[in-house]
Amino acid sequence: MPSVGCNVNNCAHNTNGTCYANKISVNGKKARTSNNTCCSSFVNESGYNSFTNSALDSNQCNSLNCNVKTCAHNASGICTLGDVAITSQADRVNLSSETYCQSFRYK
Repeated sequence: MPSVGCNVNNCAHNTNGTCYANKISVNGKKARTSNNTCCSSFVNESGYNSFTNSALDSNQCNSLNCNVKTCAHNASGICTLGDVAITSQADRVNLSSETYCQSFRYK
């Protein structure tokens, strides 16, 4: 089970810097840098916090999908890393495109 660190403060899946979404998807067609990727599993806590908390259990991510074909860690759509970091440069994120996979490495 991968460990997904998250510093996207207003994501409903983020609890104390750890992602508790049961499935994560990282996207970024033709990405060359981590800034060209995004966590498409981002959910803004302002509208979905109570739903997310009732839908998820206390387990961390058990499926880390990577749709970034240019990432060295992508093995047939699955991330091979044990620890991944999702981050953003903004204090509050409104769209998944404002997030990125800090663990991305161009192959």
